[in-house]
Amino acid sequence: MKILVTGGAGYIGSIVVEELVQEGEEVVVFDNLLFGHREAVHPAATFVFGDLADRAAVHDLFESHRFDAVMHFASHTLVGESMRKPFLYLGANVTNALNLLQEAVDHGVRRFILSSTANLFDRPERIPITEEERIVPGSPYGESKFIIERFLHWLDRIYGFRYAALRYFNAAGASPTGERGEDHNPETHLIPRVLQVALGQREKITIFGDDYPTRDGTPVRDYIHVTDLAQAHILALRALDEGSRTYNLGNGQGFTVREVIEVAREVTGHPIPAEVGPRRPGDPAVLIASSEKIRRELGWEPRYPDLRTIIEHAWQWHRTHPYGYASTGESG
Repeated sequence: MKILVTGGAGYIGSIVVEELVQEGEEVVVFDNLLFGHREAVHPAATFVFGDLADRAAVHDLFESHRFDAVMHFASHTLVGESMRKPFLYLGANVTNALNLLQEAVDHGVRRFILSSTANLFDRPERIPITEEERIVPGSPYGESKFIIERFLHWLDRIYGFRYAALRYFNAAGASPTGERGEDHNPETHLIPRVLQVALGQREKITIFGDDYPTRDGTPVRDYIHVTDLAQAHILALRALDEGSRTYNLGNGQGFTVREVIEVAREVTGHPIPAEVGPRRPGDPAVLIASSEKIRRELGWEPRYPDLRTIIEHAWQWHRTHPYGYASTGESG
């Protein structure tokens, strides 16, 4: 298949591209490099610089290539920022997706994978969280993904537009090849921030609250290896001929913030000083996904389910790329 990957120069998108190339697929990456890095794009993929906000550029992209499927990762993704800039998220995220969807429909593409989010479940009633959990987005970011999911629902009904919405929890780790990993500026995710302490780039890590009703008082989160996430995208793509689908993606087990820090200490051999700060507004105590549906329907099984392996792969990346893709004189 010839597959368009928007945001394919970003963290998750670039590793999905790597997995697609290894499976023999033809890949075109469309990215404006606002958050991504040109060097993250697999050399076997075709790279097209462009912005989904530019409808003419998106039209030209579909005119130049005959795609069999689209995987959509390009998005503003910071929950906290979306609370400060709701128009950016409810505006740009949705409008850009609609530009992409319109061209896909107009050019006869009928397979679409959406990078969705666990932020659809702000206050889940049941843990682990299944696909049947009531949707209450926790931010304008989560709301933007839900709006896109609803558009996909109607495109399926009207045009037979087959889609998979993959709602994932905490993507972590790096590609086992060591070639691609997490490079955000600013960095907001726990594991890379902890590893930055081990690299000497931060003095300490702050734990936001230690009075939650959990086994050690710190929040519990579900971490899924980014390569396992990529494989779920590929399995979902290949199942679309059997109908549209929605999946929650996680390991089905959770780890506290203190547990993540302790495993990182063991992996890196660094003491990683930590201090307790106040809770962050809106942080739930526990978020754990149920991935039973995708396991049952598609046979998906994480290859790297344990936290230690996830952190080892992340550490391999950060140690060899201490300043991300700029570590080797690259830019992006």
